[in-house]
Amino acid sequence: MSSEFISRWLPDLIRASYLLAAFLFILGLKRMSSPRTARGGVVWAGVGMVIAVVATGLLPGMHHLGLMVLAIAIAGGLAWWSGRRVAMTAMPQMVALYNGMGGGAAAAIGVIELLAAARMAMHGGDGLSPDAQTLAVLGVLIGAVSFSGSLIAFAKLQGWMDRRFVFPGQKVFNLLVLLAGLVLGGMLVLGAPSLPVLATFVAATLLFGLFMTLPIGGADMPVVISLYNALTGLAVAFEGFVLQNEAMIIAGTVVGAAGTLLTQLMARAMNRSLANVLFGSFGASGGQAQEIEGAQKEIEASDAAVMMAYAERVVIVPGYGLAVAQAQHKVWELARLLGERGVKVRFAIHPVAGRMPGHMNVLLAEAGVPYDLIADMEDINPEFPGTDVALVIGANDVVNPVAKTDPASPIYGMPVLDVASARQAIVIKRGRGKGFAGIENALFYADNTRMLFGDGQSMAAQLVSELKALDT
Repeated sequence: MSSEFISRWLPDLIRASYLLAAFLFILGLKRMSSPRTARGGVVWAGVGMVIAVVATGLLPGMHHLGLMVLAIAIAGGLAWWSGRRVAMTAMPQMVALYNGMGGGAAAAIGVIELLAAARMAMHGGDGLSPDAQTLAVLGVLIGAVSFSGSLIAFAKLQGWMDRRFVFPGQKVFNLLVLLAGLVLGGMLVLGAPSLPVLATFVAATLLFGLFMTLPIGGADMPVVISLYNALTGLAVAFEGFVLQNEAMIIAGTVVGAAGTLLTQLMARAMNRSLANVLFGSFGASGGQAQEIEGAQKEIEASDAAVMMAYAERVVIVPGYGLAVAQAQHKVWELARLLGERGVKVRFAIHPVAGRMPGHMNVLLAEAGVPYDLIADMEDINPEFPGTDVALVIGANDVVNPVAKTDPASPIYGMPVLDVASARQAIVIKRGRGKGFAGIENALFYADNTRMLFGDGQSMAAQLVSELKALDT
């Protein structure tokens, strides 16, 4: 490229590329809002990211391009390999891990900029402007919290650590760690950054993210993932202002805004205020939970098939167990057979079913379930009293009626699917264990509930066989 072109036209070309990338980000996000167009949305957003990365590589004065290309190739290859191999059941922890990496990257950028400013100040330079220095510190604070918190969320979802970890005085300890981080951050904003203060500041923010996430129960994990997604976007936007990079500013703002809205939606689905999400002890019990009386009553697949075959309305409630068993195809075959017999079948989806927003919708779409048969909780709950049979497959906490009846329950106040109000409920479950929140489910002991113990896919296959046998 000629020096005249570089000095006159290249900056405008880069800004135009950033604008195009931003448009593609927003278009992709819009298309991701519907299962019908989500795949195209991912592609458009990916194209926007490629354009932004290439445009950034063309910035004048960019150094170490070879190393950056090598790093992108290695990381991209690993992401492609892991993305193709990861099971749908592991998608929530994958999202948590990748989101944490984004927050960590934003924090690392802020640390590097602050260190560079400190070196310039030592040699009599101007360093960062006060505004840029403040935003760099905020980016480190938010990005580090998102990084360490997301790693804890990943470890919990992966089953590497207990779902909740509490100790006496935990809230006070967390508050002291946060105050220490804020004081150290204020020192970095008001004075020239120094390595000891910066290192202690980063350690305090990482520690706060870790201890803020440790007490969170499994039932609240979708809210946590959404929250850290918003924090990562905010951190990236702040560091974009520091670097004066329009693509980072726009992309971070879009991610932060989308993550904030999703956090509010998830918090509403869990019946928690945003303040409770940020500062409460997630999933904490307020006292001694009520004892559940009765016993779980088993049913054979043949009897369950007869109940559904001669019903007028059947609602199928999929949960994480369906995802683990990869039973969505057999369940859709079961629904089709019922439909051929004149049974009206619908699928009921809780907002946080599957430990991640949209998890169940993706699984059902993969099996070919029409979108008009899938109903959200608000739409389907009024229909349960008129439902002859509710078939629950691998769902637990999202159908637990104690959320409405027991103030001492960790999930009290969380909106749930009203399966208990159906005339009959059949629950397919591998065993008698508790749900992800670690509590007993009163639905399983109800008089109108029968338990069909076994793997989700094998039980669905048995139900299909029994239904076919009724016509022979």
